Amino acid sequence: MADNNNTTAPTRRPPAMPTVNTISIGDLFDVLRKGLSDFARAPLYGLFFGGVYTLGGIIIALSLTIWDIPWMIYPVAIGFPLVGPFVAVGLYEVSRRLETGKTLTWREVLGVVWLQRQRELAWMAFVMLFVFWVWMYQVRLLVAVILSRASFSTLDRFLDVVLTTSQGWTFLAVGHVVGAVLALVLFSITVVSIPLLLDRESDFVTAMITSVKTVAASPVPMIGWGIFVTLAVIVSSVPMFLGLIVALPVLGHATWHLYRKAVAPA
Repeated sequence: MADNNNTTAPTRRPPAMPTVNTISIGDLFDVLRKGLSDFARAPLYGLFFGGVYTLGGIIIALSLTIWDIPWMIYPVAIGFPLVGPFVAVGLYEVSRRLETGKTLTWREVLGVVWLQRQRELAWMAFVMLFVFWVWMYQVRLLVAVILSRASFSTLDRFLDVVLTTSQGWTFLAVGHVVGAVLALVLFSITVVSIPLLLDRESDFVTAMITSVKTVAASPVPMIGWGIFVTLAVIVSSVPMFLGLIVALPVLGHATWHLYRKAVAPA
């Protein structure tokens, strides 16, 4: 006689793939306005996280000078924005709390940032650092292949070689094309994946796929946003990275609001 009391254990279904929305150029102006508003509402948090990012850039630049490879400051400054989205995690949390009306305290904000080491964001940090490492490696490779006969021990000499010689122009052309491809790849997989992982329970692969789908759904506005962010960060890096103290928090807050527009609520 069959036992009718047997029950089947419920299976745990994976979370559904987030739904992406299309956005317009007008939305970019709106998220930038909201980013400025969030920075004005919580300036100390923005200055803190922007200061941490700026300090990291200064330490790297000084280290390259001490190691007698100051010419690497230029490619580092170009590639440095690649890791910006991960540093902005704290800014995303500030914007989320301002949006939902939650209390805003240093303990809670920094606590949320610290907890990310145990979540999927840790894998995204690995992905971003790996791409940054690839960027730096390809710079050294191009220097060896294209500028092998050139000699430069200072940043001024490096700029003179790349700006006044045919080999230098080739180096700039190839380097910037390769860099643009790497930047597009990293931007596509991170533009909304990092705020998404902070905001809801999801795995980092699903988050990256969602991010790529967001870019594919609105290619012109999204790629335009990526170019704007890159140029803003590069310009802000010119005076020893000091402009990033303000630029990073504004762009970080704006990116949170871009995520809220581009990805439908869970």
